[in-house]
Amino acid sequence: MTLSALAPLAEQARAAHRGLAAFNVVHLENAEAFAAAAETTGLPIVMQISQNAATYHGALAPIALATLDIGRRCTQDVVVHLDHADDLDLVDEALELGFTSIMYDGSKLPDAENRARTREVAAKTHARGVSVEAELGEVGGKDGVHDPSARTDPGDAAQFVADTGVDLLAVAVGSSHAMTTRDASLDLDLIRAIADRVEVPLVLHGSSGVSDQGIRDAVAAGMTKINVSTHLNKVTTAAVREILTAAAPPADTRRWFGPGRDAGRDEAARLLEVINGRQAVHGRN
Repeated sequence: MTLSALAPLAEQARAAHRGLAAFNVVHLENAEAFAAAAETTGLPIVMQISQNAATYHGALAPIALATLDIGRRCTQDVVVHLDHADDLDLVDEALELGFTSIMYDGSKLPDAENRARTREVAAKTHARGVSVEAELGEVGGKDGVHDPSARTDPGDAAQFVADTGVDLLAVAVGSSHAMTTRDASLDLDLIRAIADRVEVPLVLHGSSGVSDQGIRDAVAAGMTKINVSTHLNKVTTAAVREILTAAAPPADTRRWFGPGRDAGRDEAARLLEVINGRQAVHGRN
């Protein structure tokens, strides 16, 4: 199949009061697991590769080319998205490779510079038919700092979208990146207020720290794209740990990474259903 652009899928989900699941690809097995989960549930998915993941692999192309190919082979709508990129050269490379969505993260820049650079990236990506996401201010939890107190002002969010022309906006409403417990308390009134003012779909970063019901409530309040990474990594790691701590752990890496991939697949399928407002029947809690 042809890969999908993010903006139309997100707009469809928002209009239907559903979420759109976005899961991070760190290893090839993640992409395999997420494609299988999308096919199992019959639901669209965003496969995200972060700038950090590209750094881990030494370059963007190796993990990206594999993910792009897996996405094209999937029978469901797949977006391949560059996540949290502040390197403009990496943005250009992702566009050349065939990514269908870019998140330019200028949240650490002075406000005026963030808006100007984000506007430039949006113009460049739109010229190629590629969607763009941005972040206003900094969602808590980056660089190991868990600060869920960050909040986005609704009026500023609306003005940022008008100033930059982005297709989706990540906002700070109480979640935090890299949380290993699912006990974040989201500000649902703030989500509603931002959704009332902002004309594009909203993105919830740090959703690993949000419970199933919290995700459902966030979508009902106005969130659309739901980003999950750490939680899925935890599920995968737990399955691997169970095998490697056995009395005679296998030497063949496929014997432990395969079950880890499968556990991640099942939980990804379950979360896809939660995010889309279905009664979850796959995977594990």
